[in-house]
Amino acid sequence: MAAARGVPPESPSEQWQPLLIQPPLAELRGDPLADAALSELPRLVPSSVAVHSLRAFLLADARARSRGVDYDRAGLLAAAVFHDTGLSGSTPAPRGGFPSRSAELLDRFLAGQGVDETRRGVLTRAVREHMRPFPARDAGPEERLLHFGAWLDVTGRGSSQVPGERRRLAALAGTPWFAVSFSARLAGHGVRRVLPASSAVR
Repeated sequence: MAAARGVPPESPSEQWQPLLIQPPLAELRGDPLADAALSELPRLVPSSVAVHSLRAFLLADARARSRGVDYDRAGLLAAAVFHDTGLSGSTPAPRGGFPSRSAELLDRFLAGQGVDETRRGVLTRAVREHMRPFPARDAGPEERLLHFGAWLDVTGRGSSQVPGERRRLAALAGTPWFAVSFSARLAGHGVRRVLPASSAVR
C-alpha cells in the first residue's frame, strides 16, 4: 500500500497514521515547513516520543480552536516535532537542560528552511520554555499552546479544557507506559527546570 501524502516514509505508519489523518494535521499537508518537519520526525526521536509530539500538537490545536486563538500552525507543528529532541542526545545537556538543546536543533532546522529570525525566535522560545510549570506572563500563543499540549499529553493537566480529547487521541495512537519511560529519560538527563528571564529570550 502506498504511503499517504505527508506521511514520513520511514515512520511506523500503522502507529502514526491515525494521527496524521486527523484534520488539523491533514490540513497542513503540502505546507513546506510542515512537510519538512514531519519528514524529519522519524530520525529525530523514538517512535513513542514521536507519537507524543504529534498528540501534543493536536491537543494544542484543539485548545486553540475551542478558544478561537489564531497561531502559526505550521510553526507550532515544527516546534512540537522538535520539542523533545534534546532528550535523544548522548552528550551532556547545555545550560537550560534538554529543552535548550531541543531549541537549538529546532533553530538549525528552521534556518535551513529559510524561516526568518523573528519567527524562529518565537518558536524556539516555545520549545526552550515548555518545561516550565506554567508559561511566562508574556508568552505568545505558540508558547502557551505547546506548553498546554505537551503537559496535557503526559500528565493530563488541562484535560477539562478539551474534554475527552486526550483519551480519544490515546485510543487512536497509544503509547503504553509512556509517562514512566519519559520520566526515566528526564531523570537520565539530569533535567533542571530553568526559568530564564523573558528579556533573555525575546
